[in-house]
Amino acid sequence: SDEAIKAQTAKPIEDTIFGKIARKEIKIDLLHEDDQCVAFHDISKQAPTHFLVIPKEPIPQLSACTASHEKLLGHLLIVATQVAKKQGLADDGYRLVVNNGRDACQSVYHLHIHVLGGRQLEWPPG
Repeated sequence: SDEAIKAQTAKPIEDTIFGKIARKEIKIDLLHEDDQCVAFHDISKQAPTHFLVIPKEPIPQLSACTASHEKLLGHLLIVATQVAKKQGLADDGYRLVVNNGRDACQSVYHLHIHVLGGRQLEWPPG
C-alpha cells in the first residue's frame, strides 16, 4: 500500500506536520483542543469516520513514552472516547489504532491515535 511505502521511508524528525498542526502553524478544523492535545479528521480516511488524537508534546512514537507520560496517555484515550461520542460512534463501536514504527506503517513520527468507525471493521487488521 502507499501508506506502507511511506512508512518504509519515513524518518523520525524533529518537526512534523502534526507538530505544526498542534502549534497552529497549519490551520485545520479541529474536532477538539485542550492544553494537552488536539483531534482532527485524518486526510487519508480509512473509514467513514476517521480522526486522529495527537499530543501537543512532540513525542515521536509510543515506544518513546515513559512512566512520566502516563497521565497524558490516559488523557488521549479519554479525548478519543469523547470525540468518538460527538462523532456518533458510541453506539455501534469504533477502533483505536496506534502505529509504532516502520513495520506498523507509522509514516509520521509524532504519536497519534487513529479512531475509526462508521462501518463494520474487519478482524484481524493488517
